[in-house]
Amino acid sequence: MKKIIKILTVLTLVLTSILISSSYAAALDTIDVTVTKTKVEPGSQVTVNIQFGKQLGAYTFDVAYDSNLFEYVSSEGGTHSDNQTRIRLTYYDSTGGSNPRENASVTFKAKEGIVTSNPTDFAIIAEGLANPDASEQYDDITTPIKKDVLVEPNYVDYTLKLEYTGAIEENVNKEMELITESSMGKNYDHVRLTAEVTAKPTQTAVVKLLTTDSASVEHDLIQNGWGDAAGYEIGGKDVRQNLKLTGNFSEAGNYTIKITMIDRDNSDAVIASKDFNISVQSKSENQGPTNTTTPNNTTNQGQTNVNQNTEQLPTELPKTGMTKYGFVISTTLLLIAGYIYISKKKTEKVK
Repeated sequence: MKKIIKILTVLTLVLTSILISSSYAAALDTIDVTVTKTKVEPGSQVTVNIQFGKQLGAYTFDVAYDSNLFEYVSSEGGTHSDNQTRIRLTYYDSTGGSNPRENASVTFKAKEGIVTSNPTDFAIIAEGLANPDASEQYDDITTPIKKDVLVEPNYVDYTLKLEYTGAIEENVNKEMELITESSMGKNYDHVRLTAEVTAKPTQTAVVKLLTTDSASVEHDLIQNGWGDAAGYEIGGKDVRQNLKLTGNFSEAGNYTIKITMIDRDNSDAVIASKDFNISVQSKSENQGPTNTTTPNNTTNQGQTNVNQNTEQLPTELPKTGMTKYGFVISTTLLLIAGYIYISKKKTEKVK
């Protein structure tokens, strides 16, 4: 009896071994997972492709995704279900092996409105893997196969503008505005603004770009930069930051000021930089003329021409008619004629 029991036990173990070996012949190590792009812009699509490496008559694949970043679009190679954390793709060849598959795919769309950089991945696991006629099964894939992707917009470089109106005079405070903008700015957690005078009319010329923080503390952009030592945040859609400045230039002449935005988290790497050429006038250049007479007989608006209705006296007699020489001759002739007339009258009385 004991011998029969031993024989049955051995047969049971053998049959179990055969069944196990026929059910799980081997691991399916030929699977290859790829994505159509590793950087995905908001509103664009990405497809996860799964190549089996051999024909399968049955399978269930789970493709895990971040529903904050993606939404399901379509799939190919089975019936899908979506629980907002993974897409389950299930296939079974009901023909018994005449319609196996060698691949499957799932397509996602990155959600609109994403304005930051978002590293993420797709993670794939599988179960119920079998050959076309289901005579051979393969091990489940329990360790996720991951494919990294980055969801972020196409960033537009930051630009710097230094704006003011009118002329700048030496030693006169000038209201200015420094504008940082981008239609789609990359997100930075810690940036600072710095300024440097790279050219000036003399070595002794001094430039100040003053601004005041929320605590009413004044800072000189050239001496101290702008922002906390650790920096400030910037980024997103339609970024526009305005910094009010008061500029002062000690001497007249030409200046060049270089303004730079740096990334404190990346060894002060330059994010944006621009040179601004500024011409400063002396005060005398902006003073008007002191002569109240308007040249060329013109009258300035708002100014009375004091000579407009004043008659001018000539400096010499007009040169038309009798000259002074003709006047003398005429007078002499009249005197001679008078003398002759008087002499004649006296002669007639004597007679």
